[in-house]
Amino acid sequence: MTYRTIQLAIESGVATVTLNRPDKRNAISYELIDDLLAVLDEVVKSSALVLVLTGAGKAFCSGMDLENLKALTGRSSEQSLRDSETMARLFRTLYDFPKPTIAAVNGAAIAGGCGLATLCDFTLAVPEAKFGYTEVRIGFVPAIVSTFLLRQVGEKHARDLLLTGRIIGAEEAVRMGLINEIVAPERLLDRAQQLAAQLMENSPASLAYTKRLLSEHARADLDSQIRSAVKENASIRATHDFREGVSSFLEKRKPQWSGK
Repeated sequence: MTYRTIQLAIESGVATVTLNRPDKRNAISYELIDDLLAVLDEVVKSSALVLVLTGAGKAFCSGMDLENLKALTGRSSEQSLRDSETMARLFRTLYDFPKPTIAAVNGAAIAGGCGLATLCDFTLAVPEAKFGYTEVRIGFVPAIVSTFLLRQVGEKHARDLLLTGRIIGAEEAVRMGLINEIVAPERLLDRAQQLAAQLMENSPASLAYTKRLLSEHARADLDSQIRSAVKENASIRATHDFREGVSSFLEKRKPQWSGK
C-alpha cells in the first residue's frame, strides 16, 4: 500500500514506520492519522514480528498540524466527536498492538506526538528529545492521552505534566518512567534494531499472548475512561478559551482567557 505521510519498510522481521512530514515536523494531520491506522493494520497482517516507529528529519512529532488545528474551531459538535473518536482509536490501536512496539524518538515529541511516542512498549530517545502535553497552553484538554499517562507515570507526575503543559527533557522523562532509555543520535535506529532482535529471540506466540494479557488487564478501565475522555476532548472545542487559545497560538500572541 502507498502512503503519503509515512514510510513503511519491512526487513528481517522488523517493520519500520517513519512519520514522513519533515517540513511540518511530522505534525499530526487527518491524513497522517488515516495513514497510521492503515499501516498498523498492514503490519499486523505482515510477516513482521516487531514494529519500530520513528520520525523523519529533526522532530519525532510536533503535535497537531497548524492548518488542521485552525480548522478545528469551525467543526460542528458531531464532527468534533468523530475527530475525538478517531484519535482515541489510533492511540488504543497502538496501545493494544499485538506485536512488540518500539518508538525511536529522534527529536521533539509534543502533545499527540508525545502520546504516539510513549504508547509504544519501549521508548528510546536521543538526548535532545523533548516531551510534553502542551494542550492546556492553547485552551485544549489532553483528555485521551491522560488516560494512558496516569497508568504510565502515576497521578502526581501526570498532574504535573498535564496541568502545567511544560516541556521536559529526555533525562527527566527517564526519571518519570515516561521513556525507557536515552541513546546517542547516531545509535538510535541501531539500538532499536538491537532491541527488536532481542525480542525476536522469544516465542512470537508468547509475546502475542503476553501483550494480549496486559491489554486485557487494562481493558475495562480504559474502555470507561476513554469514553469520558472522548466527550471532554470534543466538548472543549465549543468553548471561548479553546477558540482564543488556537487563535493566539496561530497569531503568536499572548492569549486573553475568559474561563468560558
